Formats: sequence, structure tokens, C-alpha cells
Amino acid sequence: MNQVACSAPRPKLSIVIPVFNGAASIGHVVERSLRVLGDQEIVEVVLVNDGSEDNSEAECKELVERYSGRVVLLQLSRNFGEHNAVLAGMALTQGKYVAVLDDDAQNPPEEVPRMLAELESKQLDVVYGRYIERKHSLFQQLGSWFNDRMANVMLRKPKGLYLSSFKVANRFLIDQIVKYQGPYPYIDGLICRTTNRMGQIDVRHDHRCAGKSNYTLRRLLRLWLNMFLGFSILPLRLSVVLGFVTSASSVVWLLMILIDKLWITPSVTIGIPTVLACIVLFSGVQLIVLGTIGEYVGRVFLAGNGMPQYIVRYCTSKDRTDE
Repeated sequence: MNQVACSAPRPKLSIVIPVFNGAASIGHVVERSLRVLGDQEIVEVVLVNDGSEDNSEAECKELVERYSGRVVLLQLSRNFGEHNAVLAGMALTQGKYVAVLDDDAQNPPEEVPRMLAELESKQLDVVYGRYIERKHSLFQQLGSWFNDRMANVMLRKPKGLYLSSFKVANRFLIDQIVKYQGPYPYIDGLICRTTNRMGQIDVRHDHRCAGKSNYTLRRLLRLWLNMFLGFSILPLRLSVVLGFVTSASSVVWLLMILIDKLWITPSVTIGIPTVLACIVLFSGVQLIVLGTIGEYVGRVFLAGNGMPQYIVRYCTSKDRTDE
């Protein structure tokens, strides 16, 4: 993991915005954030361009120039994923508090002061924004629902707590999160294993101001794998349970076949179909177990092989450039 030291006056609030193909919306998000929060807080905005394929890099550079050192651009060398990009931005922040916003303008910066007030008044480490009415597609809502149910089991998060990408955290929590060195970070998993001082408030969820969602099945599967395999050994335990259940069911099945042959239907033919069914059953179970173990071993190998969490191509602001 590459660390880039960029010195700046210590702000009260840092805003981290991961950018991926957000050229059409990122300018509006930054302008709105600074307009809403600039009069009340000493604010820095950290833009993390996560290998965008559009004109996002140029747009982010223009924002750095326009806002005179209040905006920092962290350019990654390729696309590493949203959570890797957020972690890279968090490592760069200097604020007492850190807010995470999406680059599509669906997270209203007007809600940040309320979230910050909730965090300070109740001495919490993180406050999530729970959307009153989600403007996501049906596919995204189904993915979020499944992710929430799995997080209850895998991360043991408090039931009813909605793990949204819109959140505000204090410096203690951020400093603990950025210590993670693995190549497959999952921000909410890191939060859940660090603290139980978590809260949420109802917030507005706006429509996208431009572009289309980058939320795909591939990205969703990668997120689930990071949660399943990066922060729990429950899948391995489920594999053991699955092995016992299938073994027990096969014994019951064979006993039923024997009873049927001896006392119910002596004329029934027992042979190839039964054998094939057993082979298919046990082969499927073995592949599931081996695949799960293989994922764990593969991730250990990649981590030991030095697979980077992210690589910073350069960090730039109006007053400084580190390359």
C-alpha cells in the first residue's frame, strides 16, 4: 500500500468522495458540499479517482485549481474498487471528523451537520445515514437488502442498523480503520470489528444528477465475497455443517432404499441411477467445500504475495503535488 503525505492546515471535517466515471456529477457534488458546509466548518474535500474511464481526472484537477487548496485529488493507478478507494482517501484525511459521500449527488451534504451533531451529542464513533426513501433501482435495493441480512450474521452488526455508504466517523475510528493492510477491505466490516458505538439517523436520498449507476452484479459479488471471506470464518463452519447434513441425509436415503427393497417393493431395481445420484450429491458438496477453502487460501496467498490495497499515482492540490 502506498502512503502519500500531504500537509495542510488541520480541518474539522474531511469529506471523502470516491470517484468512478463521475465526470458529469463530481463538480456539482464538490461545489454543493463546500457551499453548504464551508461557512460552518473548516472543510477539506478528498477526491479519490479510482481508475475512471471517462474525463473524471481532468474534472477533479479543475476542482483542485478552482477551490484553492481546499480540495485534494488522490489519483489511483487503476480501478481498485470503492472500498479500497475510500480507505485510500481516509488515510489522507486530517479532519477531526470524516464524512463519506458518493460521487453521484445522491447523498445530500445538507444532512452532514445533523449526522455530525448526532455523533457528537451521543459520543458515537460513526453515524450512518438511513435513507427515508431510496432512489435506487430495484436491483440495487434487493442487493442492499441481501447485504444487510448477511451483515447481521457475518459481522454481527446491530439489527436495524442500515450500513449505507453515507456516513460520518470520528478520528479515533478512522485511525483504527486505516491500519488495515489487507488487499480486500470492507469498510463496514472494519467498523463493526472496531466499535459498537454506532448510530444512524434518517436522511434524504436524492436522484442522481447525471450519468448512470456503476452498481453491477460483478461489483456486488465482489463486495459480498469481501464481507463473507474477509471478516469471518463462518463459511468454513457452514461447510462443516453442510458436510454433516449431507452425510446424514445420504445415510437416511440409503436406509430408505434398503427398506423399500427388502419389505415394500422387492422387485425394484437398485443400481446405476442410485449410484449416479449419490455421486452427484457428494461431488457438489465437495466442490462447495473445496471452493470455500480455496478462496481463503487464495486470499492469504495474494496478501502474502504483496497484492496492493491501492496504488497512488499522485496526490495533488493547488498548492502541492506529490508524485
